[in-house]
Amino acid sequence: MAPNETRDELVFFVNGKKVVEKDVDPETTLLTYLRRKLGLCGTKLGCGEGGCGACTVMISKYDPFRKKILHHTANACLFPVCALHHVAVTTVEGIGNTKSRLHPAQERIAKSHGSQCGFCTPGIVMSMYTLLRNNPEPKMEAIEDAFQGNLCRCTGYRPILEGYRTFAKDWNCCGRVANGTGCCRGERENSMNGGCCGGKANGPGCCMNGKEDNVTMMSSSLFNSSEFQPLDPTQEPIFPPELMTQSNKQQKQLCFKGERVMWIQPTTLKELVSLKSQYPNAKLVVGNTEVGIEMRLKNMLYPVIIAPAWISEMNAVQHTETGVTFGAACTLSSVEEVLRKAVAELPPYKTEVFQAVLEQLRWFAGPQIRNVAALGGNVMTASPISDLNPVLMASGSKLTLVSNEGKRIITMDEKFFTGYRKTIVKPEEILLSVEIPYSKKGEYFSAFKQASRREDDIAIVTCGMRVLFQDGTSRVEEIKLSYGGMAPTTVLALKTCQELTGRDWNEKLLQDACRLLASEMDLSPSAPGGMVEFRRTLTLSFFFKFYLTVLQKLSKNHNGINNLCEPVPSNYISATELFHKDPIANAQLFQEVPKGQAVEDMVGRPLMHVSATKQASGEAVYCDDIPYYEKELYLTLVTSTKAHAKILSMDASEAQSVPGFVCFISAKDVPGSNVTGIANDETVFAEDVVTCVGHVIGAVLADTQEHSRRAAKAVKIKYEELKPIVTIQEAIEKQSFLKSIKRINKGDVKKGFEESDHILEGEMYLGGQEHFYLETHCTLAVPKGEDGEMELFVSTQNPMKTQEFAANALGVPSNRVVVRVKRMGGGFGGKETRNTILTTAVAVAAFKTGRPVRCMLDRDEDMLISGGRHPFLGRYKVGFMKNGKVKSLEVSYYSNGGNSVDLSYGVIDRALLHLDNSYNIPNVSSVGIVCKTNLPSNTAFRGFGGPQGMMIAECWMSDIAWKCGLPPEEVRKLNLYNEGDLTHFNQKLEGFTLQRCWDECLSSSSYHARKKLIEEFNKQNRWKKRGMCIIPTKFGISFTVPFLNQAGALVHVYTDGSVLLTHGGTEMGQGLHTKMIQVASRSLGIPTSKIFISETSTNTVPNTSPTAASVSADINGMAVHNACQTILKRLEPIKQSNPKGSWEDWITAAYESCVSLSATGFYRIPDLGYNFEKNEGKPFSYFSYGVACSEVEIDCLTGDHKNIRTDIVMDVGTSLNPAIDIGQIEGAFVQGLGLFTMEELRYSPEGNLYTRGPGMYKIPAFGDIPTEFYVSLLRDCPNSKAVYSSKAVGEPPLFLSASVFYAIKDAIYSARKDSGLTEPFRLDSPATPERIRNACVDIFTKMCPSAEPGTFKPWSVRV
Repeated sequence: MAPNETRDELVFFVNGKKVVEKDVDPETTLLTYLRRKLGLCGTKLGCGEGGCGACTVMISKYDPFRKKILHHTANACLFPVCALHHVAVTTVEGIGNTKSRLHPAQERIAKSHGSQCGFCTPGIVMSMYTLLRNNPEPKMEAIEDAFQGNLCRCTGYRPILEGYRTFAKDWNCCGRVANGTGCCRGERENSMNGGCCGGKANGPGCCMNGKEDNVTMMSSSLFNSSEFQPLDPTQEPIFPPELMTQSNKQQKQLCFKGERVMWIQPTTLKELVSLKSQYPNAKLVVGNTEVGIEMRLKNMLYPVIIAPAWISEMNAVQHTETGVTFGAACTLSSVEEVLRKAVAELPPYKTEVFQAVLEQLRWFAGPQIRNVAALGGNVMTASPISDLNPVLMASGSKLTLVSNEGKRIITMDEKFFTGYRKTIVKPEEILLSVEIPYSKKGEYFSAFKQASRREDDIAIVTCGMRVLFQDGTSRVEEIKLSYGGMAPTTVLALKTCQELTGRDWNEKLLQDACRLLASEMDLSPSAPGGMVEFRRTLTLSFFFKFYLTVLQKLSKNHNGINNLCEPVPSNYISATELFHKDPIANAQLFQEVPKGQAVEDMVGRPLMHVSATKQASGEAVYCDDIPYYEKELYLTLVTSTKAHAKILSMDASEAQSVPGFVCFISAKDVPGSNVTGIANDETVFAEDVVTCVGHVIGAVLADTQEHSRRAAKAVKIKYEELKPIVTIQEAIEKQSFLKSIKRINKGDVKKGFEESDHILEGEMYLGGQEHFYLETHCTLAVPKGEDGEMELFVSTQNPMKTQEFAANALGVPSNRVVVRVKRMGGGFGGKETRNTILTTAVAVAAFKTGRPVRCMLDRDEDMLISGGRHPFLGRYKVGFMKNGKVKSLEVSYYSNGGNSVDLSYGVIDRALLHLDNSYNIPNVSSVGIVCKTNLPSNTAFRGFGGPQGMMIAECWMSDIAWKCGLPPEEVRKLNLYNEGDLTHFNQKLEGFTLQRCWDECLSSSSYHARKKLIEEFNKQNRWKKRGMCIIPTKFGISFTVPFLNQAGALVHVYTDGSVLLTHGGTEMGQGLHTKMIQVASRSLGIPTSKIFISETSTNTVPNTSPTAASVSADINGMAVHNACQTILKRLEPIKQSNPKGSWEDWITAAYESCVSLSATGFYRIPDLGYNFEKNEGKPFSYFSYGVACSEVEIDCLTGDHKNIRTDIVMDVGTSLNPAIDIGQIEGAFVQGLGLFTMEELRYSPEGNLYTRGPGMYKIPAFGDIPTEFYVSLLRDCPNSKAVYSSKAVGEPPLFLSASVFYAIKDAIYSARKDSGLTEPFRLDSPATPERIRNACVDIFTKMCPSAEPGTFKPWSVRV
């Protein structure tokens, strides 16, 4: 039947309000609808592919099959509006706000300091809220699982878990959940104030002090949980009664037609089958988690979409004789629920397959995806790396297909998948149901998966393995080994299985199986996805794990007949253990404010981030949340698809036919200068040549984002390709370097080497890193229509350069352009200069059309265009004595700068200035070279070259310890600087607290006792190994370009006594505005509530330095202080005449006496300036110090690792705000954890970036942080060089995560020793599962040798 001509109505509820929509485009997502149509901007766009959780909302519907209301989370960025019929949506705005009352889920994340930039906060709040709606007293484990689909780049996750832990029914003070062992509270369980030991939070007598008369009180409570309002489930909004009554009425088929797509939602199986024969190529969509991504990111178009969600047969669950049958539209979450119940109720031998499915679902995407994605969708997508298909295939699950011809039942076997994403299902057929079978007695089943990150990640290799033994024996009757990630489809190892059938389950079978698998599961060395040796090794490692698991179960089940099979060696048992996560535990220690500090003086107190409650309620306005202007246009960039090519022609004629198209702009439309960039070596739009994939060529303007995106894809560009230079290696061969080469030399290196006992040479490579700020680059340009004036709302750390570059391109003076920054959703250096490539293009477009123009980059565009951290190659030669004392060092650093200068010189300078980390090296010869390549220009990223420089130092340091046969911590300690020493750049170290940090970290981490335990553990386990490492850091504070160390402030006092404060720094989540309010509050002697910061803008404080280099609080704080002092000086006579008056009295009097109540403040850091040629002068104002000790456990068979514990001691001077400083330390540490162990950018040999979103690029998730995480701020270490004795904290802690990298290396040493290898080995960064596994050389890796380089073209290259 043809869908009727009258328009169907879509009826749903949002935050309790009814929405009736007649005109729906099936391509519209719920996110777009909420933000554009309803103006609800609390729900954020972070990635558009369901990978970050920033758009999480709660979906509630009445389930007629189960007769109850269901609440679940979903990603609004993928959820089609058409699927919302008779559904209630709750967004962050609907649960609470700052005007009436916050919901406890909002209040607790804010007050526990779990919101920094705040962009991910609404999504995290909604994940927590939904959990509480389903379970008001969850267990801690349920809370952690609820966040598997949410990412945060700022906080390091600890404070979020800490705040939300207070909802858990098994909660107590220190996270030692409910089992009670080692709870720091002891007897005083009743005091629930969050103080560590029941000593009143902030109060004296806290157990952390040791001695009560101790002058410096240490506190461990950053917030007071007794202030939290309780959760009252009766206060939640009710489910709309109208939807309850709707569910009894007969649904009718719905149809919605958009510009390109028709959406049909049938109500019966009969309707569905006839629709599928009418539209055989139609896609069936339940959760839209695959089709949504294909249409958005892979440019696919499906003109007809059929939604089978209402069809009862497709949602049914039946328990049959042979197994459990699930309708194909059952969501993965519901499958999980049913199987969990079955496992609990049935005898274990029947549920082997179910347990394997559950184990795979445990790490399958995030809850937001599992709640909507259908089981049938997973089968029919036919992805070669599906986590479930190998399990279904190995277990011989049965699929029921239905069409007009009738039903047929097929077994999922090796014939089911016919090619990449193809199956034997005919176009007109529908997958109706999937039967997952019970296992039998004597049948064993396991599933394994290895990915880059445990939570929410697609597999590298995944498998399902099943064996059935002849009754009562250990002889194989039937075996099935199914793998994903080893071919274009899910495959069965048929040859191997045939050979093993009829054999006994013993060592000989294992050897043969591995030999057979190694040849059957072969991969071409240039196979898509790369990691070829790793993937081949995993197929064997997984079988070995299966072999041991089965052996263990056999010996358990046949305990009477022991001779049946050999027992599992005790040191092998841990190889069979499934991953298990302990509840998190942590403590944060900081120094109390001195006794007698005034109550309203907030300096040194853990004050909450000033926008935290607005961020938690979705009220905080980010750049793209600014309401739409009349006649506003949307811009989409047109970028190069070639790394190096001449542009022959640009043709936008096809784009013109896209509805809503306005114009295409390119270099010829730039009214001013097309030349731009920090070194004037870039263009606004490419003119003749493109020098990287993602090079901006032009831009398309249209009425909506969807239209401009479509039009941009329709612009045709013809190229003549030139040879690109992609990697550092290629640049070295072709001598493609930026011309200025920096050197630092000290002492006599030649003599140093002659005096050394040993000399070692080596090299190490460090991969780059994507910033992954949750808010991508965004600009809104509003032309004012006269004198070339323009207002730019930008997400940038650098208003000054943004203003200057835009004015240049527009050909107007800077005084016509105002740049305004309210806040950013994260920056990390990525918005220091690279935002200008977008902003300038948007400004030109607004100038040309005379209309407001907006653009927020999609995540894939942002990752492609904007560059990241510089990859580095370090080559070193180090001379040292037998006791490990370093004498001499020669080192060269090569960085991959990309296609323009940008900030690459500054980065290489800082790397050279940090080549010593914290070690005294008498003789140094160093050189830093920036490679010019055909990649998007790399740029500033937290640490700015420092971490790369120090990482190479720690690499040779660990080599020295190995060579001398001494404990690494002794060798490091021996080489540490002392107070008064000169660095290699001849700066004297004053106030050198590193030795104190080191000793405190050694003792608080119980280093030596735990080291013994680790040695014991490693003796007892062959396939799991632990390692530990303690690492110091010293980080120089200042811009290395001296004139940038300046800042301005502007203070207005209004007649009611309120203060408006503006300064040159921008807020990106680091709490700068909060600290500035604290500084002004102390300077003026008034409460923080009287002070407000609205935004940063170029028309209030001009010529500002970028908010970068960790110095923003230092320099802006002094500028604010100076401005406040000016005002106080003017008030002095008034105060003297009325000493008892209030602040308001004095201000009124001042106004009436015509005293100016507005002042500017200015500050520059004195005496800075360093000369590389002469190696003299002072590059840094002072240094920040810290030490971290980390312990890890690796799985030698899969390369997986878990972070067991980290202790950090950090010197931040006298903290302005311990909550913010500890948040910065943890956030930087976890970002570094990503840099050194997980995050890997992958490029094709042609310079094309593969990793363009959270699907392939993995930043740390909630489950990746150390299970035990202790941070302590060093006490009594005031810093005379900065405002109120504080110290910089943004970048210095990042490098401390190198302790995790070297702990992993330590664990690998142990694994290699068991394989008889004792020589040092090279481990490049990041230490991904692939690198860890390949370094743990054993029998399995030897069976999978690598192909000779040069004999094949690799899928990806190391840039």
